[in-house]
Amino acid sequence: MHAAQTGAEQQMDIQALETFIKTADVLHFGRASRACNLSPSALTRTIQRLEEEIGHPLFLRDNRSVALTEAGNRLLHYARKSVQEWNDFQQELSAEESVSGSISLYASITAVYSLLPELLEAYRLAFPEVHLGLRTGAAERAIEQVMSGEIDLAVAALPDRKPQRLEFMPLAETPLVFIQPKSPGFPKVGSFQGLEPLVLPQSGTARNRLDQWLRQENITPDIALEVSGNEALIAMVRLGTGIGVVPKLALERSPFRDEVSIIRKAPKLEPYVVGLCSSKRNLERPPVKAMWDLAKRRI
Repeated sequence: MHAAQTGAEQQMDIQALETFIKTADVLHFGRASRACNLSPSALTRTIQRLEEEIGHPLFLRDNRSVALTEAGNRLLHYARKSVQEWNDFQQELSAEESVSGSISLYASITAVYSLLPELLEAYRLAFPEVHLGLRTGAAERAIEQVMSGEIDLAVAALPDRKPQRLEFMPLAETPLVFIQPKSPGFPKVGSFQGLEPLVLPQSGTARNRLDQWLRQENITPDIALEVSGNEALIAMVRLGTGIGVVPKLALERSPFRDEVSIIRKAPKLEPYVVGLCSSKRNLERPPVKAMWDLAKRRI
């Protein structure tokens, strides 16, 4: 089917393919016409139109038997697949039209700006009857919000140990980078040693990986400040409080990105995988499952 065809023409094509499939299954024009609720002449015209479009005969016919040609066998495979895809598409549309209720989503400001705009817009267009609630906060609290049942879906970093009841769909991967202030009063660090004053997240994936590196190097850190959220961490580094570690994606979206600099000679921590997460129980709710499936199709 061509993209320029109307819906009515596409429906006619599907009906023709369904007629061909039934004829190929029973290999009898009379029985096929009765099964399709068509007159024998209407069924014959349908098959002839398909043969004209393809440019090859589809059936070998004589007074005693009907058999598929090679082209007929190839068309049968295509026809079954096309009809199934068309039926699946119609079922999806019907399901989307019936989705209603509410859904709650939790994400950091960075995720709202960088990962969610297109998904949220597509969801509102597809499911206008669903009330969408968005809550912003520190990224390290996202999974906690989902597992406690306070939130249906969240954008979060993939934890090193994923809870068994948590479903996770990767959306993006970003490196963890060490940053320092550009303020004149703070000594510039060319190579991170772990002895500098640190501004650290209170918890979460980035904190766990830095703590692991410090233990491996047998370093007791000088913790200047612990904060909640990547946005707050970048802001405090910018003020000259100390050195921090953040996802590069968060740094690129920060209004303070030009007031801090990345320390190039620093430990290579494992990249930060950001994704959509929900509990298995939440995904049983139609509005939540609809957003999950929409996100999966857009990856």
